This record gives sequence, structure tokens and C-alpha cells, in this order.
Amino acid sequence: MKDVSYSEDDSNLLVVILDINPFAWARLAKARQLSPSALLEQLLQQVLLFLNAHLALKHENRLALLASQAGKSTFLYPPPPFAHLNKPPQTRDANAYPRFKDADDLIAASLAALMQDTQGIEEAQHKGTSMIAGALSLALCYVQRILKVDDLHKIKPRILVLSVSPDSPLQYIPIMNSIFSAQKLAVPIDVCKLTQDEGVFLQQAAHISGGMYMTVDAMDEVLQVLLSIFLPDRYSRTFLSVPDQDQVDFRAACFCHKKIIDIGYVCSVCLSIFCAWSPVCSTCKTKFSFGKPTVVKRLPPASRPASRPASRPMTPLSKS
Repeated sequence: MKDVSYSEDDSNLLVVILDINPFAWARLAKARQLSPSALLEQLLQQVLLFLNAHLALKHENRLALLASQAGKSTFLYPPPPFAHLNKPPQTRDANAYPRFKDADDLIAASLAALMQDTQGIEEAQHKGTSMIAGALSLALCYVQRILKVDDLHKIKPRILVLSVSPDSPLQYIPIMNSIFSAQKLAVPIDVCKLTQDEGVFLQQAAHISGGMYMTVDAMDEVLQVLLSIFLPDRYSRTFLSVPDQDQVDFRAACFCHKKIIDIGYVCSVCLSIFCAWSPVCSTCKTKFSFGKPTVVKRLPPASRPASRPASRPMTPLSKS
């Protein structure tokens, strides 16, 4: 990771990844006995307030919002130039800050257009996972494009992931590639988990990139957590006592069956991970000269043989 210095005059680029997987929201709404649309609308209102607060901190602050769906990931703000949104006519409101209103209207219009586009969702229904890996790749590409035009090196980017979907072992490799790319660019990845199931890969993303990982129990507490924990920029965090991860789950997904494993076999050539030993690596086709390693089972304490006490060494008798 490259060394980055922070200053009070830095402008902050915040890239938010919003998980809108309909299948994950349906499971969450069923558990809380609410409708998915009402639950998502409640979260969206709190997220918009958080984004407005980020823009209000400094006039030079920048913002980007991505949506991670079951079959694809796309930008909600700023919208791509080729997107044709059915936006309502622009009306001026004397009681609303124009920068806030423009961002809120564009995000609402982009999200409504994305919800109506169901192409690819039926194909991903059996998986039920979000394209977090694709959203992270888009976010890093956007960050790299902004940093290239920053001649004064005053823009400090960071990524915030609002996740409700479980981990997808199928996305293990692209997620890890995105994590290491963020670490190389010194871009922290913050994670706000909205469900109780722990995200193994997102925990590693926050830990490796130097971000924060938090789990929110109630939906009405999201705004409080966002404003108190994730709103301060990277310069302000040097003066704050931010929450740390007590335990990080470093489990990986095997390359053969795409399952999260506790113990695996790693190829010494290409570093592929497998859940079972094989004499030939299926990734790089390397043939190993040694046989299958033997697993030594440790006996329980009750069945272990009793250790004999160590005998004292014999000392020669001295002649009188």
C-alpha cells in the first residue's frame, strides 16, 4: 500500500455501493414482517440524507452511487451520458439546496428506471446473490479516472458498501482482486452490513484495505450509524476512535466446488485453493511429485498415554 498523507484541505470522493438485490430484500422483509418496497424505501431515505450530509461538509466533496443487483451493477449517480431517464420536469424549490435536490432527483429517477428493467434478474434468481464484485470493479475504475485528472493530489477517495446479500463463493476471485487493487490504490472499503449473517469476503475487504466493518441490527438505526461512523473523512478519522474489527474471518473459497472452506490445499505454483488433494492442479496443470499428505489426528486428552515423570540424572559418588 502506498503512503498517503492527509490534510484538512483535501476534498473527499465517496463512492457508495447500494445492494438492491430483490431476493435478499424479500428475505429480510419476510423476517421483519414488512413489505420489501417499504423496507427499501426506508433505507433509501436514510441514504439520501447521508449523501446530502457528505456534500454539505465541503463544497469540493464528490459523490458517486452504484447499485448492485442480482444480475448486474450500474451507476445511479452520476448517471452515464447515454442513459435516457424519464425524469420529471425540473422545478425550483426555494426551501431546497439545488445541489441536494439535483442529486436526489437523479438518484430517484435512476433507481426507478433500474427497478423497471428486469432483464437478467430471472437468470440470477437461482443464485440469489448480488454483483458486489462488479460494483467494486466499477467503483475502482471510477476512482482511478478521477485520480488521473487530479493534478494537485487533493482528492481522497473511499468506498462504502451497504450490503444485505450473503457471500457468493462464485465471486471470490474477482472480489479478492478488487480488494488488493483497493489496497494498492490506498482506497479504504467501509462495509455496513444490514443483516446478521456475517460477510466473510466483506470482512476481509474492510480489514485488508484499512476500512471499517459494522453490522446494523435495526433499519431505523442506519442513519445514526452512517452519520456517526461512516461520515467522517479519512483526515478526521485520525483524530477519532473508530471501531475496530475484533475478529476477522479469513476463510477462502475453493476453486473446484466454489465453497467456503476451513482447511484447504494450496497449489505452490499458481496458489489455487482446493478442498481436496489432487496429484495434478486443475488450474495450472502442475504435477506434484509427492503423494497425498497424511493427516495426523490428535487424540483426546482422556485417551492419551500418561507421561512418565522425567528421571533425575545420576551423579557419581565422590570418593572420600
